[in-house]
Amino acid sequence: MRMGSVGDNVVDRYLESRLMYPGGGAVNVAVHAQRSGAQASYLGLLGSDWMGDIVLEALASERVDVSRARRVAGPNAATDVSISAAGDRSFASHRKVDAVLELTADDCAYLGQADWVYTNYSSDAEALVPTLAGLAPLAFDFSYKDEAYAAPLLPHVTLAAFSRSFLEDDELLDLVRRTQARGTRCVLVTRGAAGALVAVDDEVVYQPALPVTIVDTLGAGDAFLARFACGLFGGETPAVAAAAAARAAAAVCATAGAFGHPRPLTPAAQERNELGTRS
Repeated sequence: MRMGSVGDNVVDRYLESRLMYPGGGAVNVAVHAQRSGAQASYLGLLGSDWMGDIVLEALASERVDVSRARRVAGPNAATDVSISAAGDRSFASHRKVDAVLELTADDCAYLGQADWVYTNYSSDAEALVPTLAGLAPLAFDFSYKDEAYAAPLLPHVTLAAFSRSFLEDDELLDLVRRTQARGTRCVLVTRGAAGALVAVDDEVVYQPALPVTIVDTLGAGDAFLARFACGLFGGETPAVAAAAAARAAAAVCATAGAFGHPRPLTPAAQERNELGTRS
């Protein structure tokens, strides 16, 4: 199976532990798809600084194809992260790369060989969605975004993912049915400690979260989505794919960072990369 992940990357700077980790939804999904047995590729914009190097080196070490990734002048995207005693993360500030991702004809030819492609709300890739969906089945992570944001994109999306820990079961089903009515066949709703709901056509599966000592929840939803999509597009039943996805998410919760690869956040490094934009 081949998959192409298109969009964001970031260096997550953990202020308490003074460590940095590569991340970003599109990077995380590419890595976790590769770990799930897919031949994954990442197409996105990396800064020309040493933080861009951190992301690129981590992807290469995970055997993700970075032949379509591009370096752009200026600093890489970065986020300051705080982790609570319970392992939940919050974002203190964020800086995006100063460029807009556009697809070339060669990019489209490359992605057209994939079994599925991925992008998300944080990649500023909404304008690319019709093109991506025309190349391969598209998984789109809407995360916390509301249905007004999702509505114009859903007719192009095969697998829509949402984060909705605050919804009750009947509300989740309503969300699923409204989403499917707009043209999306598969819906995934992650709910943190309450597990996840997956719906494929008329089949609905409630997947409990697995017991784990939580270290850091960052990237768990991306791991769930990546493993679930690999299973679903690879022919697994929704229940089998969801169970495997829950194991992948639990493994991420038990470790720091979205997929590891820590680097020290030295005082000199922080001084050179202060973030000025509050999220």
